[in-house]
Amino acid sequence: MKKFNIKISLKWLLPFTTLIILLFILPIFFIEKENKPKTNEYQISLTFDEETFKLEGKESIKYYNNSENMFTHLYFHLYPNAFRESASAKVVASTNRAEAYPNGDSYGQIDINNVYTENGNLSFEIVGEDENILQVKLDNAIYPDESITLNIDFVTTLANINHRLGYGDNTINLGNFYPIACVYEDGVGFGQSLYHSNGDPFYSECANYQVTINVNSKFEVASSGQLIVSSSQNNFKQNTYKGENIRDFCLVLSEKFDIVSSDVDGVMVSYYGYQGDKNLNESLQTAIDALKTFNEMYGEYPYSQLSVVKSNFLHGGMEFPNIVLISDKVSDADYGYVIVHEIAHQWWYGVVGSDEYNHAWQDEGLAEYSTLLFYKKNKQYGEDFNQLINGANDSYKLFEEVYTKIQGSVDGRMDRPLCEFETEPEYVQCTYTKGVLLFNNISELISEKKFIKALKSYYKNYKYKIAKPEDLIAVFVDFGGSKMESIFNSWLKGNVIFK
Repeated sequence: MKKFNIKISLKWLLPFTTLIILLFILPIFFIEKENKPKTNEYQISLTFDEETFKLEGKESIKYYNNSENMFTHLYFHLYPNAFRESASAKVVASTNRAEAYPNGDSYGQIDINNVYTENGNLSFEIVGEDENILQVKLDNAIYPDESITLNIDFVTTLANINHRLGYGDNTINLGNFYPIACVYEDGVGFGQSLYHSNGDPFYSECANYQVTINVNSKFEVASSGQLIVSSSQNNFKQNTYKGENIRDFCLVLSEKFDIVSSDVDGVMVSYYGYQGDKNLNESLQTAIDALKTFNEMYGEYPYSQLSVVKSNFLHGGMEFPNIVLISDKVSDADYGYVIVHEIAHQWWYGVVGSDEYNHAWQDEGLAEYSTLLFYKKNKQYGEDFNQLINGANDSYKLFEEVYTKIQGSVDGRMDRPLCEFETEPEYVQCTYTKGVLLFNNISELISEKKFIKALKSYYKNYKYKIAKPEDLIAVFVDFGGSKMESIFNSWLKGNVIFK
């Protein structure tokens, strides 16, 4: 028998083996690349009229059908219509009305003037329970993996209100001002939740934005996007901003801003205070420390800018991608805390998305607990982590006692839609306070080290995506075992007993 030369055979087999491997791997690579969801693209051109407080907009949306179904209609949230006089879903609770409208009642809305493609006008209707949805009928259905480019001409009228969208004495806040695509979930359909005075009634996918605004040159502009072009003519300026893989887009205008900035590892961190403020650098440093801390804890902030903006706002603060609003009514003692909490939202809601209407605890609870962890790791701020936890526990127990005396019982469910929280205190206690206690319980059970590792994994795996509650729970099951699921469910369903 001829002797088999093993060296020669291996030399011949290696290229052959490599070829076989490539034949198996390359199709998988291309399938994965092909099946990756495509990102919607918004191009918005705006002109702001300071006399009428109207924002005229032209919006172009390249919408991708990433689902398994064909669409004959597309749906867009019209959040500004919640500010109408006749709106049934009020933007503020009655107890907050005087603070929200310091100059008396005022109203706003969004008017859709036209919807069209390059082939002509499309039929559209304003629908929803409270005129809160733009329904567009497509001339031709779009099938999975197809796209369509729609153009929407609109005018948003601002109310004189201290809110996300509206104008006050110091700032003009342009949050949720434009038609934004409703999220489609297979088996569920397009999410069309109403606006609500409790919480942040928003749910959106990451998209690429290019936004141009024409405005009087006297206004400084803070924005979600990075300024890429600016020009001035006849006392007006035109700024163009770009934002990639962001979940929403916000602008804030003011004649009164005083701005300080610092480059932090390639991220331009800016604080927009008011002229005459004495805490500009202190607030900027808090923002810098928060960015560095959460970068280390959870994963790198993926954008090139982060702006913290003092503004006329009813509540403590509000998060938008790359920009957070801090109410000018927040006390000096609480101001830094609010900055940290809102920056934590850049990770939980911003990069890792969730349904804020139906599962508010998922981002609010994580952002609030992240704030406490920030103080645990930054002792120079003088906040004691254990005292903060004890304070949260005492606060929730007091809430239970008071509500039991008044109503006879307490609904302690954390996982429910915003509309099912009867009062603002009930919402706050069940999402923020109880959220802190839930995540602290998990951390104590699996160790803080594993807790942080779990959130790093959560951040990495759901970056730019939408995570459902079961996705978050599954991450902790991986790090803490199957018992984690029952522990989460006990908290979320309100079965945990406080002594």
